[in-house]
Amino acid sequence: MSESLHTPEAPRSAPGHEPGVSVRHTRAKGEPRFPDGPMADPAGSHFERRIRSFQPRRSRVTAGQADALQRLWPLWGLDIDGQRVIDPAELFGNDGPVVLEIGFGMGEATAQMAAADPGTNVLAVDVHTPGQGNLLNLADHHGLSNIRVGNGDAIILLREMLTPDSLDGLRVYFPDPWPKKRHHKRRLIQPEFLDLAATRLRPGALLHCATDWEPYAEQMLEVLSAHPDFENTQADGGFAPRPPFRPLTRFEGQGLDKGHVVNDLLFRRA
Repeated sequence: MSESLHTPEAPRSAPGHEPGVSVRHTRAKGEPRFPDGPMADPAGSHFERRIRSFQPRRSRVTAGQADALQRLWPLWGLDIDGQRVIDPAELFGNDGPVVLEIGFGMGEATAQMAAADPGTNVLAVDVHTPGQGNLLNLADHHGLSNIRVGNGDAIILLREMLTPDSLDGLRVYFPDPWPKKRHHKRRLIQPEFLDLAATRLRPGALLHCATDWEPYAEQMLEVLSAHPDFENTQADGGFAPRPPFRPLTRFEGQGLDKGHVVNDLLFRRA
């Protein structure tokens, strides 16, 4: 895959901003951060309070990311409000297979995978606003019409907005490991999550996880191996080598240089 996906052309900037310059805007009380962009809390208080596997991160949004959010969110963005069931064919404009990616960071790997497999639709979900803007920018500049960006809680998306057997794959790359023991309950890959995911994945769909936190990798392997709806693609029942379709990210490369061990898990919906 071309390295150009890591360095998109300069986007069309919002008036008064220069590409790559962080946006500082004094908003009136109650004024949305991006009027035409993702909502701050799309699900609001409509659903029960529960332990979440993520926490929103506050960081600067560059002018290019802000411009992409303003221009492209109405076209390619999805606020996860839990108030409607989505039709993937309507969302993507075609009947192609749909893969859900939970947590995409800045979106470089997501964009590379979407470019390498244009026949597969990718619904990428995250709560990090700069990453949402960056992925939209990448999709725009490289003509990746098979990407949609979801904003909000992936659990609500799976439970309230997707129908049974609507997904052809699920990717969870480098989720928050919540390393402290008292926080392990916040980890995403748990039996309850797999129960829900199994209902939305078609038989034979691939669940692909990757992590550089070895204790979490061991837990993932244990939980997935014990679940009756998933079967390991590896004959020895262990971890899988990194498949060629998952790009090596810059973050991952830095970790490997430091001696970190990255484990991939490839399981199929039984």
